[in-house]
Amino acid sequence: MPDLTDEISACRLCAGRFAATHTGHAPRPVAWFRPGARIRVIGQAPGMRVHETGLPFNDRSGDRLRDWMGLDRGTFYDRDRIAVTPMGFCFPGYDARGSDLPPPKLCAETWAMRVDDALGEMPLTLLVGGHAQKWHLGAKTGVTDTVAGWRAHAPRLFPLPHPSWRNTGWLKKNPWFEAKLLPALRTRITEVLA
Repeated sequence: MPDLTDEISACRLCAGRFAATHTGHAPRPVAWFRPGARIRVIGQAPGMRVHETGLPFNDRSGDRLRDWMGLDRGTFYDRDRIAVTPMGFCFPGYDARGSDLPPPKLCAETWAMRVDDALGEMPLTLLVGGHAQKWHLGAKTGVTDTVAGWRAHAPRLFPLPHPSWRNTGWLKKNPWFEAKLLPALRTRITEVLA
């Protein structure tokens, strides 16, 4: 496994693509996993703060995700318990309007199957956002419908919206998420980490 995380950390396949973004940054893959983890979090891609610190979900989105999971930072960053394997291991950059660019498909095409094989079957996987849900579930619906259908995938998989603070309006429009899904998710996390 160290060889795979080292390989991912050394990846520079998207150097030209990132240099051409509005941010003009170099790749900095954030590979945060090891065998034996009990919960896998598959998100979209690191944001700028994660790019700067090298720590996944080390931002306001991560604060919200940890709150949803009912976990403190120490537990969340324990690689023996939690694996974070986004669809893109690098910050993809911003466009000219300051919006996040999507994760390059090349990253998932290059690494996803190898990471899946290395980690094997997990007791619990969180699919955070549309990119992860499309890749891993083959979701044809939008995030709202996919997340609303969470019971079809539980208790092994839980589709979640992205925990970005930009989704606060979504949470207000969909109170069932906090009332129904999150209690079930927290119960499952407690079972898996026991």
